[in-house]
Parts: sequence; structure tokens; C-alpha cells
Amino acid sequence: MGKRLRKPVKKQLDFTEKIIKILTQNSNKSFNYKQIAAKLELDDTQSRNQIIKDLKILAAQKQITESEPGKYLIVESSKDYSEGVIDMTGRKTAYFVSPDFEDDVFIPTNNLNHALDGDKVKVYVYNRRKGKRVEGEVIEIIERKKTDFVGVIDIQKNFAFVSTANPKMYTDIFISKDKLGDAENGDVVLVHIEDWPSRADSPFGKVIKVLGKPGEHNTEIHAILAEYGLPAEFPLEVELYAQKIDTSIQENEIKKRRDMRDTLTFTIDPKDAKDFDDALSFKKLENGNYEVGIHIADVSYYLQEGTILDDEAYQRATSVYLVDRVVPMLPEVLSNFACSLRPNEEKYTFSVIFEITEKAEVVNNWFGRTVIYSDQRFAYEEAQYIIETKDNTIPLETSITGAAYKVSDEIVNAILKLDELAKIFRRKRMAAGAISFDKVEVKFNLNTNHEPIGVFFKTSKDANHLIEEFMLLANKKVAEFIGKQKKTFIYRIHDEPNEDKLIALQNVISKFGYSINFKSKGDISMSLNKLLNDVQGQKEQNLIDTLAIRSMSKAKYSTDNIGHYGLAFDYYSHFTSPIRRYPDVMVHRLLQFYLDGGKSADEETYETKCLHSSNMESLATHAERDSIKYMQVRYMQDHKDQEFLGVISGVTEWGIFVEIIENKCEGMVRIREIKDDYYTFDEKQYALVGATTHNLLQLGDEIYVKVKNADLVKKQLDFHFIREKE
Repeated sequence: MGKRLRKPVKKQLDFTEKIIKILTQNSNKSFNYKQIAAKLELDDTQSRNQIIKDLKILAAQKQITESEPGKYLIVESSKDYSEGVIDMTGRKTAYFVSPDFEDDVFIPTNNLNHALDGDKVKVYVYNRRKGKRVEGEVIEIIERKKTDFVGVIDIQKNFAFVSTANPKMYTDIFISKDKLGDAENGDVVLVHIEDWPSRADSPFGKVIKVLGKPGEHNTEIHAILAEYGLPAEFPLEVELYAQKIDTSIQENEIKKRRDMRDTLTFTIDPKDAKDFDDALSFKKLENGNYEVGIHIADVSYYLQEGTILDDEAYQRATSVYLVDRVVPMLPEVLSNFACSLRPNEEKYTFSVIFEITEKAEVVNNWFGRTVIYSDQRFAYEEAQYIIETKDNTIPLETSITGAAYKVSDEIVNAILKLDELAKIFRRKRMAAGAISFDKVEVKFNLNTNHEPIGVFFKTSKDANHLIEEFMLLANKKVAEFIGKQKKTFIYRIHDEPNEDKLIALQNVISKFGYSINFKSKGDISMSLNKLLNDVQGQKEQNLIDTLAIRSMSKAKYSTDNIGHYGLAFDYYSHFTSPIRRYPDVMVHRLLQFYLDGGKSADEETYETKCLHSSNMESLATHAERDSIKYMQVRYMQDHKDQEFLGVISGVTEWGIFVEIIENKCEGMVRIREIKDDYYTFDEKQYALVGATTHNLLQLGDEIYVKVKNADLVKKQLDFHFIREKE
């Protein structure tokens, strides 16, 4: 007898999630089963019957309500909805980040509903059952993070599209023919998204600025600024306002200030600096102690509240330091001239004057407005020469004046004593748990056309630390002075590191034989310092320095003082750079207001200003990093035939990131480009593993590479894999 054929089992249908999705997206509208079936494009009897059943189940569960016979409406439960921010992955999927959830909520592509990276959104959350991945759907876009984007325009016969180089921007922008402006095919443009109709695949936009041709230097630099909404120049009315300010030193104003013009004063800055924010004065007192003045440009004297100049400075909040230019917070007439503490000129300053003992103990301090006269300007290299040699003749090769010159014994002695005191301050900070981040900075030698002809690294030496320690001391003491009065103030805060990030750092550094001691807060700080010291000069230094910094919380501005973990200070503020940072200007104003007997300022107002300043600082940092990446790609374009030794700085399923040791340029070797075997990604070992040879290409391994492609627009390098270092 043959086998009896079984009837095929009908697949159980379940439309509950899809019904919830439809009703949630149309939360003010009720639907019957026919309308839901039409939305789902279902017209068979079985599916319609299942929709009727599911509607009754959901109504019984009180997830939906029957608003009128046969018509249903979503029941909005606050626990199912949440507000937060979209974080795109670069693969057209996203995560929803909200304080309501410990873990980020996954948002599939088809649930984004036109939300873009960084948008503030309302999300409906599904799958709260244990063991299931929590997923969500964007229900409402509350606020766009940005509506202006930079990209390359592709003009067709009747319309155009703009595609961006940003991997997190998952869609092109549609431009109708009447919204093209002066754009020509292939131009780099700035576009503004005007609308995104519900059924349209792409948002609709218009060209608001043509930036130039791709790959041209000025085009790419302006594109970096435009991408982050940073201005390239000042509005004409702001420039004109600044030009009209009386910048002369007035006798009646001097009388209102502490006159420090006869005290030995000098500046130490980078050799290419144009604005000098800070100066040091030095005097030995009769009791054997030292009077050290930290004098900061009195920007708030010129930058009056309520003016268009102040509004512009607040909006910018910071100067932006790109590789080939500075985009200043203040017009040049102030930043480089009136406020800059230039040698042999009288200047208005806001000062902290300390009385310091031989053992670097601060026994007295004074805060207030002053007038100074800078006797000399030094570059760090010149001050470093004095510290190292104790010589008062600056040789030609060190001098920034173009000739050898003599320095007075008085200034040499002042620099040497300040260096001694700074070293004691630094030792005390480190003993208290401060972390020493002296990350190597990549710098470029540029020719007259702003083309990179060489790469060099900037490291901090004693002269840098001298200035740093006295600036830190001033910032700390100003914050302490106001903080102990319990008055509203702007602090620079830095939270303790996230333990998960430290564990992730531990997993990486263990590959190189390093470790972190997690026993206590003090042990963590000590082991981080040991790590940063141990990697000095090693091939993995830049990688580990970068990862260690990323494991830290980000410093920010706030009226809520939680202290500064990285510096090991209970009180810390930014007082010392008002030419380039708006928070310092606000600190000067608040300090003077309180010195004059003012009551505590409105905390909410200043917290809003802190948030804006932190956001603008973040944008400026991203722009600065992009300009370095752009210049690295540009530099490597001219070295395509050269073989470089690099260190594997990252491993992913699609390839390895390689950082060239001699110039710190980083690029990718795609997994398919490695021809000696078939490689797969092993996440646990941070390695690619060869299927046949079992060869490992592991984080920290040294390999030889050549440039395959240098994409200026995407600021991206692709490498050919040559061979491993033997």
C-alpha cells in the first residue's frame, strides 16, 4: 500500500504587527478590515478573515479600540512610544538612541519613514518580549538635525540628483529643473531639503550654493565647512561693525584697571600663531615667593552683549582650525590685532595673579581687569631652547625672527623658574590621578598653493607643558573661586569613562601585551597613564592613543559641575582663550559680574548657551578632522608608486584598516584584494583568517601597502596589499 499523502498545512497568518504599524502611522484615523487589507495589498478571503480575527485579538488586548462599529483606532500607550535620536549605521539601517532604553533600539530600513541621521524622532517600539531583538519604527520626525547637505550634482534632461559622500546619508536628493540655480553638471553644491512627500523615494531640494568642481582645493575646504554648517566668512555688516570699534588704549580706562605694564611680561605660542590669547608675567617678591600673572585678552571689553558682533561670535562659538586656514570666531581686526597680546604693545587684559612659593604652593590669588605691556614674544621652540640650554642667545636655526638674537637674563631666569614650578604642578596633577594625553598631532608642510609637500608630527615638550600648567591653574582657580560661592557658572566638565568602553579598550590593548587595572578609580587612572607612557615610540602608539581617547567621555560645557576626570580637578572652567572660544567670553563676563557683587545668574539661560557651545565645538572638531583626512588623501595622491610600511589599525568583515607608520595616513585594504588566500573575519581575534593557510592578519601586525585609490571627495584611501613584514 502506498504512502498516504498528507494535506499541505496552511501557514498560520498573523498580521498583528502590520496592523499596529498602519494604525500607529495614522494614529488620528480609524480603519476597518477592508481598508487595512487594501493598505496591505491583500484581497484573498483567508487573509481578510485573519485580519478580522487579529483586530478582535488586539482590541481584547486593549492595544486598539473600536471607535465605531467595525472601525479601529490605535490606543496610544506612553510605554510603547519614545523620543530620541536616530543613529545611522552607514548600511541604510539605524539605531534609535533614547534615555528610555538601556540598549539602542534597532530600526530596519523600511521603518525609518524618511528619518535621517541625527534627527530627533518619535518611535513606536515592538518586540519587547524577552530574548527577541527590540525593534522600532519612526512614527514622527520631531526635528531634523540638518536640512542642508553637500554633494555632487548629476543633471539629467528634466531634473537632477545630488549624491553626498556621507555614508550615513542613505538617499540622493531630487532637484527639479527650476531649483538648479547656477549649478552645472558635476559641480559640488550645497542643497537645502524643502520637502519629502510620503510616497517619494528621495527628498526634494534646491541648490543654494555652488561650491566648485570636485577635487579642487578651495572647493573641498569650503565643502567641509558647508557640510557642518560652518561659515567661511563674516557677513559684511559684522565686518563693518568690527572695523568701527575704537581699539585705542584710553587713559581713563587704564585708571579702572590694575596697571601691570612695568612687570616683566611675555608670550609663548606656536611659531605660526596670529592671535595671542595669553601672556605670563613674573616677579620675585621680597618674601622669596613669586608673583605669576596669567593675563588673558579682555575680549569682553570690545565684544558688547546685544550687538551684531556678539550675536555672530555666539553663533560661531569657536574658531575652526583647518589644515590650511583658521576660520576665526572674531573678525581679524579683533582676533589678530586689538585683542591679540602682541609684543611691545599695551593691551587690556583679564588676569589671575598668583603668589606662589618655591614648592609651587598657591598662597594668594587675585582676579580682575588689568593693562599689560608684552616685552617679548617667543615661539615654543625658542622657549624650549632656553629651557634645555639655559642659554640667552637664540640661534638662527631656532629663531623665528630670521636672525640670532639675545634674550635678557631677567627673561631667561623667569622662564627657567616658571618651568620648574610647572613641572611641580604637573607632578602633583599626575599623582592626583590626572591622565596624560599627549597625542601626536599630524601637521603638514604646505606650498604656496596649499598643497601638502611633507608631513611632520607635533609633540608637546617642556615649553608646551609650562604654558599648559599655568593655563590649567588659572582655569581651575577661577572655577573654584565662583564654584565655592555656589553661583551659576560655566564649567568645563569631564565624566568618568564608561566601563564598557574601557573593557573594549582592554580587549584591543591585550593583543599588544598591555592591560588596565580595574580595581579602583585611582588604579584605572594610573594604568591608563602607564599605558600611554609605555606605547611612546611604539608602532602601535597612534592606534592606542586614539582608542584610549575614544574610551573617555567627551568633555563639555555645563552649569552642573561634576568635576573634570581627565585633569583630576573638582573645579574647572575655560577662562584662557576668549579670542577663539565663546564660553571663555561668558566666563569673563560672569566673573566680572560676580566681582562687582552681582547675584547668581539664571542657570537655565546659561545651560542653553553651554549646550550650544558644546555642539558647535563638536562640529568644529569634525571639520578639523575632515580637513586632515582630506590633506592626507591629497598627499598620498602624489605617492601612488611608493611602497609603505603600515600597521593594521582596524579589522572588519570587509577588510583591514592600515595606518602608514611614517605619516599616519590611514586607508583600507578590501578583503577581496588579499589574493594569497580566502580570508574571513574572526571578531574574537580582531583578525582576518586565511581558509587554507590559517594565516592571521591581526590588529597591530605590520604589512606593506601601496595606494590603490585616493578619493578626495570621499576623503578616503584604498590600499593594495603587498606583503606582510617578515
